[in-house]
Amino acid sequence: MDKILIVVFKTVFFYFFVLIMYRIMGKREIAQLGVIDLIVSLLIAELIAISIEDVRSNVLIAVAPILSLVILELLLDYISLKSRRFQSIFEGKPSIIINAGKINFKEMVKQRYTIDNLLLELRQREIKSLEEVDYAFLETNGKLSIFKKKMFDKNYPMPIIIEGVVQEKTLKYIKKNREWLNNILLKSGEELDDVFYAFYKDSKLFIVPK
Repeated sequence: MDKILIVVFKTVFFYFFVLIMYRIMGKREIAQLGVIDLIVSLLIAELIAISIEDVRSNVLIAVAPILSLVILELLLDYISLKSRRFQSIFEGKPSIIINAGKINFKEMVKQRYTIDNLLLELRQREIKSLEEVDYAFLETNGKLSIFKKKMFDKNYPMPIIIEGVVQEKTLKYIKKNREWLNNILLKSGEELDDVFYAFYKDSKLFIVPK
């Protein structure tokens, strides 16, 4: 009976403890988890399982490594915010599955993403044909972001600069070049490295400085 009470106590304790830890990490749902988040989640689950199974072990033996993982997670998140290169290395980059209405089979093979996966996602978004899609991005969390052709009109905001990095593909899509972008930045008095976000809408470039 004592063992049962200990298991129940540990289960309830770890339920609220992990809930608090995830609130601290800012994770709300599984769909938001990246590669690093998933690894941390699996390790936390394993540590909790071991602690609950071993009724004689102290709760603190599991709490200490879990706290270490949470601190590590917060540290990596902070570094990712400061360094886009670090973010790309550890979390990866979105992959273009459909580019300008054409399926990127090479990228699909690389990501082990089948045509059945693609068609399933389209059906779930109530998209009848591939011809309706202009761009589709496989995000780092495994979710597919789909942009229909009608979305990419002049009224749809398209990112030109993200954290000081020029989005060359977007420039090409709107039929602009670096010279055009540099002239606008020069007139606005902004340096490229000082631009946090810039998007193109209604034939105008809107700049958000850091």
